[in-house]
Amino acid sequence: MTVRIFGIRHHGPGSARSLLKALETWQPDAILIEGPPEAESVLPLVTSPEMKPPVALLLYVRDRPQQAVYYPFAVYSPEWQALRYGLTHDISVQWMDLPQGHRFPLREMGENGRSPLPDVRRDPLGELARAAGFADGEQWWEVMVEQRRDATDLFEAILEAMAALREETDLMEDLDVTREAYMRKTIRNAEKKGFDRMAVVCGAWHAPALADKPPAKVDNAILKGLPKTQVCATWIPWTYGRLADRSGYGAGVPSPGWYHHLWEMDDRPASEVAVHWMVRVARLLREQGLETSSARTIEAVRLAQTLAALRDRPIPGLTELNDATEAVMGNGSELPMRLVWEQSIVSDRMGEVPEETPTTPLQQNLRDLQKRLRLKPEATPKTLTLDLRKALDLARSNLLHQLRLLDIPWGHRQRTNGLGTFKEVWELAWQPEFAVMSVDASIWGNTVRDAAAACGIHQAREAATLRQLTELLDLVLLAALPESIETILDRVQAISATTRDSSQLMDALPALARIWRYGNVRQTDVATIERVIDGLVVRSCLGLPDACVSLNDEVAKSMRLRMLAFNGAISLLQQEMYRRQWFRVLGHLAQREKIHGSIGGVSCRLLLDAGEIEVEEVERLMGLALSTVVAPPHAAAWIEGFLDGSGLLLLHDDRLFAVLDRWLRSLPEKAFVAVLPLLRRTFSTFEPAERRQIGEKVRRDGKRTVSSMGDLDLDRAAMALSSLEQLLG
Repeated sequence: MTVRIFGIRHHGPGSARSLLKALETWQPDAILIEGPPEAESVLPLVTSPEMKPPVALLLYVRDRPQQAVYYPFAVYSPEWQALRYGLTHDISVQWMDLPQGHRFPLREMGENGRSPLPDVRRDPLGELARAAGFADGEQWWEVMVEQRRDATDLFEAILEAMAALREETDLMEDLDVTREAYMRKTIRNAEKKGFDRMAVVCGAWHAPALADKPPAKVDNAILKGLPKTQVCATWIPWTYGRLADRSGYGAGVPSPGWYHHLWEMDDRPASEVAVHWMVRVARLLREQGLETSSARTIEAVRLAQTLAALRDRPIPGLTELNDATEAVMGNGSELPMRLVWEQSIVSDRMGEVPEETPTTPLQQNLRDLQKRLRLKPEATPKTLTLDLRKALDLARSNLLHQLRLLDIPWGHRQRTNGLGTFKEVWELAWQPEFAVMSVDASIWGNTVRDAAAACGIHQAREAATLRQLTELLDLVLLAALPESIETILDRVQAISATTRDSSQLMDALPALARIWRYGNVRQTDVATIERVIDGLVVRSCLGLPDACVSLNDEVAKSMRLRMLAFNGAISLLQQEMYRRQWFRVLGHLAQREKIHGSIGGVSCRLLLDAGEIEVEEVERLMGLALSTVVAPPHAAAWIEGFLDGSGLLLLHDDRLFAVLDRWLRSLPEKAFVAVLPLLRRTFSTFEPAERRQIGEKVRRDGKRTVSSMGDLDLDRAAMALSSLEQLLG
């Protein structure tokens, strides 16, 4: 009985290449691999022609899918190559790590709490790199392992180095101690089965602990009484972006795309690796419209080779290639390198899994819908424009909204131009974690539609505010889930009947108005919403006057924005009864004295825009608001509410312009300085062209005034004009 320990680095092409050659040379009759034993049932899928890495094992608690863990694999992962070698050569293959059925409850109980670890444990490769004169462990590993072509005695050297490192620390994580005890137990059980030549593939750090086994009773004592829960396992597609260390993955690598390139170049001479990489980079830059000639590509290769020689490296590595790319192809700029980093060094490659991979009913339904609607899940962001008048696009929109309701954000709505309400623009980007989210969503139903409907009803029952309910109702209608509407509307009526907060009532109307106005675009029946809208409009109008009393500046601004949104909803509904109720309230607020100035100003403006009052009445109200007996801050707030976002009124109505001009000229210097910040904020909301035309109007009117009034003090007028020019920009 012979047991050989192969300490590897997860996701290292050099480790994978050396391991594969060692297995082919040694020809074991059993292979034990660091991994979850619960995944034994899905091992045969590894050899399926439809299995295309990067992929990941997904393990989750059966009755709590949100508790999940991933085991990612790239085509160059040593464990993946060991799996394929064993399965294709009819060799016994077995996972040997501590089962997740134990690890999940241990994590939940907090028994594996991390204690401070010495640097040697946190970064063993870094310790070796510094001892060898390298800046970090990544560079050392690439030079010593990834670029290595002769794997003779490699694993013996790794075992010896890790044993020396482990001697430097007696402090180990409790979980690592338990894991290594279980691995040794698995090796002993395999030995009892009579295998003659066993290969054990594990992370390099664990190799010494598996090579030098203590008595079995020591490990049995460690493993005694471990908690356990039921765990399910399946394969899911993965991405190189999620394999990268910057994604937060603990065993991630900084350059998965580069490692894939090294793996593909395995059968080519080492001198060609840099050439093919530079050709790939040049092609990528050309596709993005960046000038990259063949001469520059050749020059970049030569520079990378020169840098490798100066740095005493056998062949150019990624550092040399990046330096050459930035210097030659990027002309010293980092911008092209960002593109190279995203598209080539990290890469957006996404894997695929076979059709027969175990899934929940909801996951299978989602796959079927993706096929039927021709929505292929891809990691690269993709823009999708939908015309809701087409049956296929409408079905796509419904699916994307249903997934949003289930908190699976595959698609993100974008702003649109053209096609009116019949157009939707989405940005789609599939992420591996959506697989866990879909498993978690299975508690609501066996299909995406049923699950979304049930989830909508649950959210309606849990919602505490009208805004939450109306936003939920909007989403439910967009998702075409009429069975959830009745529950949501009942909740809206129940909360609106008991709330006395006019702000909540007003916030609820815009979403309902959009639903009522545009519901027919999606072929949905929204007649039942009318009774809810009736109650909201009446109660909002009744409560608004009292809600506008004693407001500070911040609350008044929120109320003003709320009134503008409510006014837009009233316009959208196009019901004369609602208009009469609303404008009656605005007329009362416009005349009311003891309210915040901006509320009176915006009320007057909305009445003027709707044609409910004439310019003469506006001039009268403005004159009252800007009279000398009114405090300047209150008057400035009135101007802010009246002119919010538009200076066209001042440009097209000389009478209103004159009233404002007289008020400004009547202000004492101290009062003018006090209201200047508020006025500047008001005028800053105007379009640049509007501000420019107002300034020209001030200049023209000033000249006419000077020519008609010989007794004008020109020096004082110049001071006022200078201040007005600063104010109006």
